[in-house]
Amino acid sequence: MRGYIRGVDAVNYRLGRVAMYGIFVLMGILLWSSISKTFFLPTLWTLEMAQFVMVGYYILGGPYSMQLGSNVRMDLLYGGWSVRRKAWFDAITVLFLIFYLCVLIYGAVSSTAYSLGYWKSEPFSFLAGVITGAEEVGTLERSSSSWRPYLWPIKAVMIVGFCLMLLQCISELFKDILRLKGAEI
Repeated sequence: MRGYIRGVDAVNYRLGRVAMYGIFVLMGILLWSSISKTFFLPTLWTLEMAQFVMVGYYILGGPYSMQLGSNVRMDLLYGGWSVRRKAWFDAITVLFLIFYLCVLIYGAVSSTAYSLGYWKSEPFSFLAGVITGAEEVGTLERSSSSWRPYLWPIKAVMIVGFCLMLLQCISELFKDILRLKGAEI
């Protein structure tokens, strides 16, 4: 368990530190949007690109935030509990989060498969086939805005982010189990 915790925490820490700088990319895009609307012709891509950057920033930074314990908790009761009682409560609640993330991953995989032109009922096998070259991509989904970017890249980022969050949740569950056993993490 400790090896898994070290590996997942290291990956999510490094990726989270990189994703953290996405806020500056977002600020740059929004600054350019303001400048272009004020002094030049307004650009079509800025607001939608800002939304895409924000999705990446939020979803890829989530596992890092969870690792640091920066998520919101109700400290009215939780703050006064013992370490063992907190570990029990966290272990139970993380199981609900794991179930929720599995539902989100299924939805993200289905949505990504749809954005790659797949309309049947087996999105996981289709994406596996796309990765291995066994499947061909159909008509790519595009945004309905006037800029009309392809949507599959941001949907793929969602899959990666949700999977990393799931791995981090399992890491947090292992940490809680070790705390319940009284072992050092």
